[in-house]
Amino acid sequence: QVQLVESGGGLVQAGGSLRLSCAASAASGRTFSRYVMGWFRQAPGKEREFIAAVSWSGGSTYYADSVQGRCTISRDNAKNTVYLQMNSLKPEDTAVYYCAAAASVSSWHSDSEYDFWGQGTQVTVSS
Repeated sequence: QVQLVESGGGLVQAGGSLRLSCAASAASGRTFSRYVMGWFRQAPGKEREFIAAVSWSGGSTYYADSVQGRCTISRDNAKNTVYLQMNSLKPEDTAVYYCAAAASVSSWHSDSEYDFWGQGTQVTVSS
């Protein structure tokens, strides 16, 4: 079992930046560094959408086209934390942002492959 707690959301003007954090704690067994970590978001009335994912070591990252070039995912395995740096934010980035952990994935963007989820953090971008 892995518990994930997101933080760093808030209200920001268009063009601004936010850095989301997701702290992980595992009751036992598999360590944080052995999980693929991803960020997803869900806007009101829309389906949950993949944003970014990072491999166990942090050596490989994957991004949705909608955020490519504006977001950077990273992880610090010593701190059991994954980050999402978001720049040049747009009103359409407004959503609840979730981090998720997967023991392994064959499809980075598929939310069904992630085993554990946080409660989410609200990001609101004003125009």
